[in-house]
This record gives sequence, structure tokens and C-alpha cells, in this order.
Amino acid sequence: MAATKIKYRRTSKGLQLPQKGLMDRVASLEKPWLRDFPRYSAGDTLKVHARIREGEKERIQVFEGVVIACSNRGSGRSFTVRKISHGVGVERIFLESSPKVAKIEIVSEGRVRRAKLYYLRDLEGKAARVASRQEVKKAATV
Repeated sequence: MAATKIKYRRTSKGLQLPQKGLMDRVASLEKPWLRDFPRYSAGDTLKVHARIREGEKERIQVFEGVVIACSNRGSGRSFTVRKISHGVGVERIFLESSPKVAKIEIVSEGRVRRAKLYYLRDLEGKAARVASRQEVKKAATV
């Protein structure tokens, strides 16, 4: 791809990028970094297969937990997964475009009414569970 020179516009606020075609250029630059993962959202339970390097060996470790936050910024898209390990809450932030993320599997889809589930940090036991969409459908038909 040949490098194109971007002409800036001089305004009262300083130099600005031209708006026409800018989003197309950004999308074309981000395209190689984007990978084809399943669609997920906050409240879903995911299995994230992450590559772990120990010395010279590399292995894949599965991190299973609830998505408590998603940040959708094109190629910089990231998501936070929370799980309880031996009674201690563990959160991990994954970058979708990172080569360390090998695969993402959706275990169950959660039914939540907000985008960020930070309130789960304060809850324990059964109160910290997220209702799945299948359970809600079954309860509605009974």
C-alpha cells in the first residue's frame, strides 16, 4: 500500500484532518488486526484460550468467567473477564487483536440490563450469578 500524504485544513482551532474518507482510511488500516470472534456482550460467560509463555515453552490456558466490561474501539477492542478462583475474585483484561488470545468460546449468554457489571465485584455466592437467557425463556413459558 502506497503511503498517501494527508492534507490538513487550517482553521481557527488549528490544523484539522479532513473528514471526507477519513473513516475509510482508518477502517482499512484496522482491517488486518481484526479477527473473526463470536459476538459477545457484558454478562456472557466466556472461555478465553490464552497463550502462556513459560520459559521457552508455550501452552494454552483456558480462562473461564463472566464478561463484566467491553471496550469497543475498532482494533483496540478489549474486554474484561471475571472469575472466582479459590474464593478470590480474579479479573483479566484481554485485547481482542492480541496474538495471545487464541480462541474465544461462548459458554452461556447472560441477561443483563447494563453495559458495565462492576457491581459484581461486591457480591458473593449466588448473588453474584448472572441469569442466562435460556433460564429466563424457560421461566416465561412455565
